[in-house]
Amino acid sequence: MSRPPTHLDKSAVLDGLSASWRNIDGILRSLEPARWQANTALPGWTVHDIVAHMVGTELLLQGVPTPESDVDVSVLEHVRNDIGALNERWVRKLRTVSCTELHEMFRTVTTERLQELADLSDEMWNGITATPAGPDTYGRFMRVRVFDCWMHELDIRDAVAMPPRAEELVGPDSTLGLDEMAASMGFVVGKLGGAPDGARVTIELTGPLRREFNVAVQGRGRLVPDFGAESPTTSIVLDTVLFTRIAGGRTPPGAHADAISYRGDEAVGRRIVEHLNYMI
Repeated sequence: MSRPPTHLDKSAVLDGLSASWRNIDGILRSLEPARWQANTALPGWTVHDIVAHMVGTELLLQGVPTPESDVDVSVLEHVRNDIGALNERWVRKLRTVSCTELHEMFRTVTTERLQELADLSDEMWNGITATPAGPDTYGRFMRVRVFDCWMHELDIRDAVAMPPRAEELVGPDSTLGLDEMAASMGFVVGKLGGAPDGARVTIELTGPLRREFNVAVQGRGRLVPDFGAESPTTSIVLDTVLFTRIAGGRTPPGAHADAISYRGDEAVGRRIVEHLNYMI
């Protein structure tokens, strides 16, 4: 590894997973069968497909082999990489399962996974493994799982027109999800957004999940607590949920121009927002 390993408190991460899965379970319990077929912001996927993806991922982490597919999923337009192909094979396999049965599968596998993770040794939790963010601790991998499931909760809410109330947004899942996003902001600002050397960029997130990401660019972008006595050279201000939707490729930034404001070097800020989608 070229960076220090990410050591995370296991109980905090499990609280995040539990909260995320509990929230998703509550939404699914409220849905009539027809609403499981609502299209989501993820190309080619319905609500049913998103739940199938989450179930398949947890089954995979339990050691269940990825199913074979009836077609070459790698040629599908919305499949862009090997991880996408793996996800698609689970989705297609579970597409014929009824929403009632799939919901029960979700509840069963998430309950089992929480117990398995609670029983995991500290050595295994802190051991280095492959993660979607590159080699890091298994704990970091599970924080990625919190982030992924939190994002999918928002996907489902968007698809069925059930926006979260403020009190539903704030919790250990959203906290850890934003922590995971913070880890990529140096790359997003410095590499994707092309902020120049010497830039000090603040992404100010508003709403119930208020947070601030500060990135200093010196050769590369690096997340920092603050800029000391210096002011940001660019500030970008937008609602936290909108930030997650743009960063996740769920909505184009141009569709929300009036909801994003800038201070300082606006050209740099706009370029960063245009390249904010960093997810695979």
